[in-house]
Amino acid sequence: MATLASRLNLSNVAEALTTSRQRRENVYGYLFLTPWLLGFFGLFIGPGLFSLYLSFTKYDVLSAPEWIGLDNYIKMFFEDPLFYTSLGRTFYYAGVGVPLGVVGSMFLAILLNAKLRGLATYRTLFFMPSLVPIVASVVLWKWLLHADFGIINQWLVDLGWSDPPGWFGDRRWAIPSLIVMGLWQGLGGTRMIIFLAGLQGIPESLYEAASIDGASPIHKLRHVTIPLLTPTIFFNMVLGIIGGLQVFTAAFVATEGGPGFATTFYSLHLYRHAFDYWNMGYAASLAWFFAFVIVSLTIWQLRLSRRWVFYYGS
Repeated sequence: MATLASRLNLSNVAEALTTSRQRRENVYGYLFLTPWLLGFFGLFIGPGLFSLYLSFTKYDVLSAPEWIGLDNYIKMFFEDPLFYTSLGRTFYYAGVGVPLGVVGSMFLAILLNAKLRGLATYRTLFFMPSLVPIVASVVLWKWLLHADFGIINQWLVDLGWSDPPGWFGDRRWAIPSLIVMGLWQGLGGTRMIIFLAGLQGIPESLYEAASIDGASPIHKLRHVTIPLLTPTIFFNMVLGIIGGLQVFTAAFVATEGGPGFATTFYSLHLYRHAFDYWNMGYAASLAWFFAFVIVSLTIWQLRLSRRWVFYYGS
């Protein structure tokens, strides 16, 4: 009996020590989380909820917010002449630029995944444009695509194009110019690295089995590489669409929304109402509608992915 009692006492002591250690670790965990929690609630949730309130008010920063209900949203949908056009331009930019960027980055990663001499040098060269600050990139491309003195137009004239595009100064070519600039900077950047990681995760045994079956490189690409890359393609598509819909800096620096509002994207339209016209309430309503659009598109992509994304081994 004495031995049993001593064992029970030791068991209770060990349990108490374990519980005390777990509590101490929990306290330390919450202490380390505190800076992030303060930032999350103080710099994200708090301002986000306040902006939701402002979207139902008339607010110009200098005076107190005045509650106006749904007037900002009514103005957005029925009175703002740039609302639908800016939204359309934004979808045009993202709808063309993102698929081209994802496909281009994928095939670039496939090429740079081959076992070639000097491969690290090639990867570095293709990655370098993504390191160029966006403002410096805009300055470079404004010089390259200058309608009268740009190198690109001089080449086009030498090739026989008598009337080359006006690029940033032409309403028809302004958005394609921004797309070209974005592709130059983004093809070899983070998106390509993610594809390289996805390619290196494909088992080599599958390629060996395909070779034994007599598959050509094209068949391997179609039936092995691309199907097993679909999770990576999906991931890059989601991030690319979110980023593409938020295009702002390139248009703001290159064209300031011109010529003739041709590059007035939704984010630039929102920015002008907030910081040029000091109509913070209306800008908040624009922001919340756009957040709803982006979240809805992301959910739609997640549901659609069940039809074409293949997870190997699941």
